[in-house]
Amino acid sequence: MKRIAILLSLALLAGCASTQPPPAAPLPLFADTRFAPPSARVGADDLFALSPQMRDYLNSPGFGRQLRQHGQRQGLVNALYSKSDLKLEYESTTTRTAAQTYADRSGNCLSLVIMTAAFAKELGMPVRFRSVDVDSTWSRLSGLYLGSAHVNISLGERREAGLRKTDQDDMLVVDFIPQDEAARLRARELDEEDIVALYLNNRAAEMLVQDRIDDAYWWARAAVGKRPGMIAALNTLAVIYDRHGDSALAEQTYRAALEREPENLMVMRNLQPVLAARGKLDEAQALARRIASIEPFPPYYYFDKGMVALREGDFDRARDQFEREVKRAPYNDEFRFWLGVAHLKLGNVQHAREQIAKARDASTRPDTRQLYSAKLAYLRRVGAATGTMIR
Repeated sequence: MKRIAILLSLALLAGCASTQPPPAAPLPLFADTRFAPPSARVGADDLFALSPQMRDYLNSPGFGRQLRQHGQRQGLVNALYSKSDLKLEYESTTTRTAAQTYADRSGNCLSLVIMTAAFAKELGMPVRFRSVDVDSTWSRLSGLYLGSAHVNISLGERREAGLRKTDQDDMLVVDFIPQDEAARLRARELDEEDIVALYLNNRAAEMLVQDRIDDAYWWARAAVGKRPGMIAALNTLAVIYDRHGDSALAEQTYRAALEREPENLMVMRNLQPVLAARGKLDEAQALARRIASIEPFPPYYYFDKGMVALREGDFDRARDQFEREVKRAPYNDEFRFWLGVAHLKLGNVQHAREQIAKARDASTRPDTRQLYSAKLAYLRRVGAATGTMIR
């Protein structure tokens, strides 16, 4: 299967957003006449806007009590993310505005950062967005490889008139990984325009997963227009052109991205099959060799080998391959689930249950969580009925 990679902000993402002043929008890369108009409004004008319900929450007795007891910053964090108050759920299928995240009580990490920023700004707190240096994680949906990087947000105390600007050391980092771990990671500052572009790019990728190519184009176009230097947005636009059958435009857009980041593996992997399809075989082969020299074992390499072994009935080999993939991507629920299946095929019911439980806990999609929960319930029933391991 052709590898098409897109970088998302699904897990408090950031990735390759530029913090430098953007150049003029690369209008030659746009092809508006080739796509139908969007089916719904495209844009981010209301990204940080508070709904009436959010304003009511700000004025509620419970919220006020949190601020009085813990101070503004910690009180806001406690109010938003305590299990007893809003009861927010992590859900990765859709990137939401601040108001949508609040209304649905769920969102991916970028959505939660956006909602946190909206409340903080309403309270007069300085906010800073940060791109955090962590390894990208990968998932696969609808033939797309989706890579998630990481962003977080830091909050300052509300500044009173005449006081100096808040230093970074005085900022409270809000992250959805453990606080001590987040503090150790290197980070660079993003501005609000970067966050807006990431939101637009996520929406484009989500349209692609749904095979809504025309809508995906307009979201990606908006992302590139907002941040012309963002590699993730240029890459998404090129993927859309490729899926739309516009291979010349896809190649042109990938090359524009590589002019900015010549060593970007995500873009190189996507460009290589486009070159081959366009008959540029020597260049495609040279690029394939270059990619292999940088990353000989790409995401899903061991997983795909494990699936072949599973189909062939070699369950020991399947388990070993899945274990190798889990070792380098321990929070990928798909890898955990199929490792559990391999254990089940080998008769190791307890190990199977452990891995599928970890898959359920790691999943960011309600449908897969339900699937894993159903599998676990089945294994519990089997275990209760037999009291033995089964093949």
